[in-house]
Amino acid sequence: MTGTAVVDASGQVIGRFSSGIAKRLLDGEHIVLVNAEKALITGSKEWLTAEFHHRRDVGSQRKGPFYPKRPDRILHRTVRGMLPYQQPRGRAALKRLRVYVDVPPELREGPIERPLAPKVRTAQYMTLADISRRLGGTF
Repeated sequence: MTGTAVVDASGQVIGRFSSGIAKRLLDGEHIVLVNAEKALITGSKEWLTAEFHHRRDVGSQRKGPFYPKRPDRILHRTVRGMLPYQQPRGRAALKRLRVYVDVPPELREGPIERPLAPKVRTAQYMTLADISRRLGGTF
């Protein structure tokens, strides 16, 4: 994967992280996100669990909206929400994004960007892996 930035999501608060990734995608960069299960969401465990269960329950099984259980899909959906994905430039940007749980073997040898994460100033947060397990996701 030449010309592709491999970015580590470990310890990143997904809202701030996703907005930066979305800007880079709109600028034409190809990005691979690794360690999606280690990304963080701030909030109390009870509230986050209730919020993600509510997101999964909204809509119908036939028409959607369909909300993912797996951590890589949750992170992908978060980045998608920050792109104009219903317009051609947003769709093209989203096609330049790949998200993985852990680091795939073919990407282990190359350089991995580890952005400086702002300090999490609260004791109330969960990783995407914890949320995924509470939703019943397997990864």
